Amino acid sequence: MHTVQPPPIDNAVRDRDETLPRAELEALQLTRLREVVERVAHVPFYREAFALRGITARTIKSLDDLRRLPFTTKDDLRRHHPLGFITVPREQLARIHGSSGTTGKPTFVAYTAKDLQTWSDLCARFLVAGGLQPRHTVHVAFGYGLFTGGFGLHYGIEKVGAAVVPAASGNTRRQIEIIQDLGAEVLVCTPSYALTIAETAREMGIDPRRLPLKFGHFGAEPWTEEMRQQIEADLDILAFNNYGLSEVIGPGVSGECAHRDGMHIQEDHFLVECLDPDTLESVGDGEEGELVFTALTKEAMPLLRYRTRDIARLTREPCACGRTTVRMSRVTGRTDDMLIIRGVNVFPSQIEEALLRVEGTTPHYMIEVERPGTLDQLTVKVEVLPELLSDRMDRMQRLKDRIGKEILTVAGIRANVELAAPRTLERFTGKAKRVVDKRGQN
Repeated sequence: MHTVQPPPIDNAVRDRDETLPRAELEALQLTRLREVVERVAHVPFYREAFALRGITARTIKSLDDLRRLPFTTKDDLRRHHPLGFITVPREQLARIHGSSGTTGKPTFVAYTAKDLQTWSDLCARFLVAGGLQPRHTVHVAFGYGLFTGGFGLHYGIEKVGAAVVPAASGNTRRQIEIIQDLGAEVLVCTPSYALTIAETAREMGIDPRRLPLKFGHFGAEPWTEEMRQQIEADLDILAFNNYGLSEVIGPGVSGECAHRDGMHIQEDHFLVECLDPDTLESVGDGEEGELVFTALTKEAMPLLRYRTRDIARLTREPCACGRTTVRMSRVTGRTDDMLIIRGVNVFPSQIEEALLRVEGTTPHYMIEVERPGTLDQLTVKVEVLPELLSDRMDRMQRLKDRIGKEILTVAGIRANVELAAPRTLERFTGKAKRVVDKRGQN
């Protein structure tokens, strides 16, 4: 079994702009904010909002004027479907990606050739910060298509100079064989799929800790610190978190450095706010709020004050790596994923955290919400390790009681717990879908 060493901290900063003195960084942000306000001024949505507020690029005197700009939401993008927010002629577009929504119709995002270069550079930054070097081989198990994850990471890896294995998603047994054959040291996928790779390797009679992997860069779905520990234990790797969303640019908005104490936001390209989702007022450093991003350098489709619905915390405390950018915590939930059950706000990540606190459970679970009568009913189905399965009802009941107690402690709500045998719950190659809300279907 190989012993994983932390990636080198020295010389792990790719661009000077990651370490700009704060005053110099904010001066750059202000210049770019004025430029992007000028760039979007002819987009119908912003043109109308600017007219109502008396906004022009010349009226942006300081970064505090960001608060005068309109918010942009996914519903706004849908109302101007398909490309009502682009700021360049169609012939200047180099690529179009999309993200699926509740309607099933994708929300499209557009890129110029320069945008694609910027995107590659931003992905390269967090990959280098997390230990990627030109000598490495990287196994990418993200889907390649409208989803931005696969392509963003692919070109970022190439920008670093490392070799890419574009394995895409699915056929896990074949993926494990490819990892072995090509000796990939780095894995890129969703955190839930990393666990599936470890689980499938064991089923194949392969110790997943003996795979050549040393690092993993995971994103595209919220995941807990407990899941990170599980991934690292299962695969004997260092697991790094990164964050992005297609409407802003894709992966590359932020990522962890070697210290793994929050994800550095690429502030020379994005202005970030952390707001109370109800009042839309700023929250203090270290307090949870909704992340709101303004894209400063994107050419084809820059969005102002885009409401991500992602809940996280910001910190401006200096990082030992030398980067001067603000850091964000892992995403703890989404305002649109939050479940209100009998008056209690519950995030799926809280359920995951509770499950992973109980020895013998796995990160494979499903949450079902029903309303059979007048009260909501929460059911959590979780797979347990094979050695924990027993035909003794008292043992199974004690395990269910321990799980229920942790859910109550972490999430503040009582849940029905159902234990499932290994490999009986659905596996996901892309973003995991953990919640089935049946309320209103009865």
